[in-house]
Amino acid sequence: MNGKSTMTAAERERLDQIRGALEAHMEPVKPKRYEHSLGVAETAGRLARTYGVDEFQATAAGYVHDWDKVLTNEELLARAERYGIKIVGPAERSVALLHGPVAAVELPRLFPDLPPAVFQAVDRHTVGAEDMSPLDMVVFVADAMEPHRKGDYADRLRELAGKVSLTELFFQCFSQGLVYVIQTGRYLYPTAVGIYNTYAMMDGRNEPASN
Repeated sequence: MNGKSTMTAAERERLDQIRGALEAHMEPVKPKRYEHSLGVAETAGRLARTYGVDEFQATAAGYVHDWDKVLTNEELLARAERYGIKIVGPAERSVALLHGPVAAVELPRLFPDLPPAVFQAVDRHTVGAEDMSPLDMVVFVADAMEPHRKGDYADRLRELAGKVSLTELFFQCFSQGLVYVIQTGRYLYPTAVGIYNTYAMMDGRNEPASN
């Protein structure tokens, strides 16, 4: 992956502020999750430059994508109910996925200057959607291939990044995630099959990267 950053000095300063807020919020209680978030932000920024996506938005979303990972399962379920977040299937089986949608409701109050696209990417980074935006895809993939992720899954994505289209990269990431869930006998969120089929049938998905 390559590409020169086009962020302004003001955007860099704002990212430093967001990183500082993340550090105060997460590092004392979940230091490994904090380091993961830094890795996702860095990787999302590089993917954004490679694929012509807004680098500032991608990096910001990377920083805050796991903002609510500091919450207990009980609190996540309670907040999801309070906010009226739609959960398909048993809520208790989906708790590991709720930190994205819950944070997407709460983060606009903490970072009101960030555009809605950032919060949508946070919302969708756990489950995905049938109509993923380029920013959504960048954050989703960055979460899976940031430097702290180990194993063939992450290595394969790193090898593909910049060589295939962003849509294909997302499809490969999502597909590998499904394989892992099935092979380990974990609960498969009910919308996953529809998302998979949408991108499996998408015309032009396999076109090479253009940036």
